[in-house]
Amino acid sequence: MPTSVKPSRLRGDRVTLAHGGGGKAMRDLIEDVFTDVFHPPGDEDQARLMSEALREPGAQLAFTTDSFVVSPVEFPGGDIGKIAVCGTVNDLAVGGAQPLWLSAAFIIEEGCEIALLRRIVASMQAEAEKAGVRIVTGDTKVVGKGQADKVFVTTAGVGVIPPQRDMRADRIRPGDIAIVNGVLGDHGAAIMAARGDMALTTDLKSDCQSLNALIEAAIAAAPDLRAARDATRGGLASALNELAAASGVGIELDEAALPLRTEVKGVCEILGLDPLYLANEGTLVLFVPPDQAEAALAAMRTTPAGQGAVAIGKALEGPPGRVTLRTLFGGQRLVDMLVGEQLPRIC
Repeated sequence: MPTSVKPSRLRGDRVTLAHGGGGKAMRDLIEDVFTDVFHPPGDEDQARLMSEALREPGAQLAFTTDSFVVSPVEFPGGDIGKIAVCGTVNDLAVGGAQPLWLSAAFIIEEGCEIALLRRIVASMQAEAEKAGVRIVTGDTKVVGKGQADKVFVTTAGVGVIPPQRDMRADRIRPGDIAIVNGVLGDHGAAIMAARGDMALTTDLKSDCQSLNALIEAAIAAAPDLRAARDATRGGLASALNELAAASGVGIELDEAALPLRTEVKGVCEILGLDPLYLANEGTLVLFVPPDQAEAALAAMRTTPAGQGAVAIGKALEGPPGRVTLRTLFGGQRLVDMLVGEQLPRIC
């Protein structure tokens, strides 16, 4: 029996300033494009929520927020909606939280195609369902043509950190093993190619994915997991510098162990970029005690997001806050914090 298609309330195929004016046009846009997909609980201006996880003695509430202005808004492997969900889920998960609820606010440019909004919203809902979270509240604003670039998205996420779980950035100890869950730099290289500014042709796709299931698997196998960080803007190098500074340890990477695609290396060589600073949207680095490293790797490799998990280095006594790379030639080079931005509007 064919599925009936609900008729659209909207007239025309593009957003107008009337869709942000607070009247019927705005209500039709919100209901037709957003709430009919997200199905938020209730009709109030706030979501009223409860989770049994919050009732556990010692449980902590985790709360994060992020904005997304990626250009282009659709790219190989994802779009601004998917990256908004993944980015917020991952910010919670790497702190040890189990993500539960998200909010989503949209700044929409006058003239934006409604079909594009529908694709973005459908992508958000699909990723939320995959990650096991709900988009429970949100907002829309429409600005004049040229005052935004199609659509910007701001999300906030709420999760629960179970009792006794502590994954603060300052817990890394000398000897701990650094592990990444997969290849590095795919997102940054894919975005560069998608912009079409440099006549680059590749089959690269963004690594955009939610990592909460991966983190839970790693924690179950390595209960003393120290800390984790998603390697987004500034790439792996910046994430490691932040962790090294917070924990007061040195970190040494093994260049031979770094998982990099040949295409990413090629893009970086052409453009004079360092792949360690390229953004990732589905890659994290975590630290575990050496006696739990193999168990963590095995557990991570059983998950879709962790099949390429590999150990890439270790924490040292010092110098505190310094990250170095042991090169293929046996030397060492400093891997400093990124200064400036290799590529703007990457997420």
